[in-house]
Amino acid sequence: MAITAAMVKELRDKTGAGMMDCKKALTECEADVEKALDWLRQKGLSKAAKRADRATSEGVIACAAAENGKVAAIVEVMTETDFVARGEKFQEFAKSVAEEVAANAPENLDAFQDRVNDLAASTGEKTVLGRFTRMSIEGEGLVGAYVHSNGKLAVLVEILTDKAADENVADFAKNVAMQIAASNPLALDAASLDPALLEREREVYRQKALAEGKPEKIIDKIAEGAVKKYCKEVCLLDQAYIRDDKMSVQDLLKATAKAAGCSVSVGKFVRIQLGA
Repeated sequence: MAITAAMVKELRDKTGAGMMDCKKALTECEADVEKALDWLRQKGLSKAAKRADRATSEGVIACAAAENGKVAAIVEVMTETDFVARGEKFQEFAKSVAEEVAANAPENLDAFQDRVNDLAASTGEKTVLGRFTRMSIEGEGLVGAYVHSNGKLAVLVEILTDKAADENVADFAKNVAMQIAASNPLALDAASLDPALLEREREVYRQKALAEGKPEKIIDKIAEGAVKKYCKEVCLLDQAYIRDDKMSVQDLLKATAKAAGCSVSVGKFVRIQLGA
C-alpha cells in the first residue's frame, strides 16, 4: 500500500513525531497507521503520546506587524497551563510563528509542527497551534493591530485611505482595534449583517410586544426600533466609542478623515480570543 501525505499527517497529529520518523514508521509497518503509532511509541519517538488527551485551555495570541504598517498577523498557540504560557520560551516561540506568518503568508501551519513538538518536549505540556490570520494592505492605508495585555485576545483591522496614512490615521487604527477587542462587533454596519439575523431579532421583538399587549398597529414600529438599537450594539461603526460614549465610531472616523485630510474607511477585521 502506498504511503500518502495524508497518512503521514495523521500519524504526526496523533503522535507529535517528526515527519521523517512518521514516514519511516509507516514504511516499517507497511502503511498501517495504527501499527506505525505503536512502532513510534516503542522507539520513544511518540513525543505527544502521553499528552494527547490533555486539555489545552491556556496559551497566548501572538501578533507581528511590519514596520510600514502594511502587514500584520496573529497566531493562537495553546498549552495546558498559564504557567507555561507565560514562560519566555513559549512566548518567544509564539512570537516567532507570528513573525513568519506575517513575512511568508503560509496557507497553513503544518511546517511548524516539528518545532511545536520540540517545545512540547521541552515544557512537558501538550502544545497546539490554533487559529491564525494574516492581513495585508495594497496601496494606501494600513493594518491596525491590538493585543490585550493578558495576551489572550488580539485584533487586526484594515484601514483604507486615499493617500499615505499619517499619525491621525495610525491612532485611529489602534483605537478601532481596541474598540473591536472590547466590544466584539458582529459586522461593520447594518448592511453587512446577515439579513436572517436581523429578521430573527425583528421577530423576537414583534412577539415580545404582542405578549405585552401592545397595539398591533405599533408592533412593527416597536420591532424596528429594537432592531436599530441592536445594530448600535453589534455594528462597529454604530457602536458608542469606548473612549467617549458621546460619539460613535462613525463619528470618530469622520473626525479622523477631516484631521488627516483624506478619505478614511474601515475594511475587514478579525478578532481572535484564546479558546473562543
